[in-house]
Amino acid sequence: MRDVVKAFDQYAEDYDRWFDSEEGSALFGMEIALVRTLMKDLEHPFLEIGVGSGRFAKELGIDFGIDFSSRLLEIAKSRGIKVKMARGEKLPFTDESFGGVFILFTLCFVDNPEMVISESKRVLKKGGGLVVGIINRKSLWGELYIKKKEEGHPIYRHARLYSIDEVIKMVEKEDMEIERYSSTLCQPPSENPYKEPVHHQIIEGAGFVCIFAKKP
Repeated sequence: MRDVVKAFDQYAEDYDRWFDSEEGSALFGMEIALVRTLMKDLEHPFLEIGVGSGRFAKELGIDFGIDFSSRLLEIAKSRGIKVKMARGEKLPFTDESFGGVFILFTLCFVDNPEMVISESKRVLKKGGGLVVGIINRKSLWGELYIKKKEEGHPIYRHARLYSIDEVIKMVEKEDMEIERYSSTLCQPPSENPYKEPVHHQIIEGAGFVCIFAKKP
């Protein structure tokens, strides 16, 4: 954990600027569309675990965010997000505090993803929803980021990507009811990705996949 925190602190500005690049802007737009299809019935307040620089939180209207990088939290705070430094494995909130919890493409950076999902359930109100977005390990884009990891990328060398089935099992282990899915990014990797529609189902080879589950 210490190494990944150091990496995000060191490269916080570079990480945030990537979203303004041609590639970053296109991929971010698809990720936002992917998440929005699953959050329409949720009630505030919302929490994002791994809020980063607050890009997702600001765009999606998420109220609160936690992260382990102090530099990224400073940027998120400047975007109007209420932030706390914390790990997803031990959330600094009371039981049943949120109507929606979001883990958006950051599960690959936590030490214990099962505990993070368990904590997400704890802080969810009854009937609240959990949205988990992943870079699908079993996709061409997953293979690209695994290659980045193997080549020593300053951020992705700390990542551990998961398959759709692996994340489904983590969520179901917490007795949460998976209600729907969304998928996008079926094109092969390139520096100039084009906009794709969101599919309201699992597409096995999709690079981005979201899972929506409710707390009973």
